[in-house]
Amino acid sequence: MSKTEQNLWAAFAGESQANRKYLAFAAQAEKEGLIQAAKLFRAAAAAETIHAHAHLRVLKAVGSTLENLKAALQGETDEFVSMYPTMITEAEADGNKAARQSFTYANEVEKVHAALYQKAIDTLHSMTECDYYICKVCGHTHEGAAPEKCPVCGANANAFFKAD
Repeated sequence: MSKTEQNLWAAFAGESQANRKYLAFAAQAEKEGLIQAAKLFRAAAAAETIHAHAHLRVLKAVGSTLENLKAALQGETDEFVSMYPTMITEAEADGNKAARQSFTYANEVEKVHAALYQKAIDTLHSMTECDYYICKVCGHTHEGAAPEKCPVCGANANAFFKAD
């Protein structure tokens, strides 16, 4: 991989992280009643998304839907097989219960994402339309109506929101 490709991937990661961080900052500003600051954070987050997508285009990193589903499946699988188990172990060793819980929730949800991606790969041209609901506590992604209780964190159905 060339230095420029490495830089594009690094820039993509940085822009993506900035987007997520700015959206979290916007939510906090909104909680504090600072609506204009929230708007500014959301505007900057949208710009960071444009930058991230531009870097992906230059990298030619977006393929067909089937290729993208396979890439997503691989990424999710890598997370729950390799990345998160190590992080969970290290958080336990550090005695950081909050980090351990955060990593554990994410690890369990990545397994669900992988299963949903595999199902989409298997049924790509015959997929049945349905809604997806996401748990605000742990990120569990549920196909169909929201469950009464989250199977990952135990949150009630009112903790779920419908994906756009």
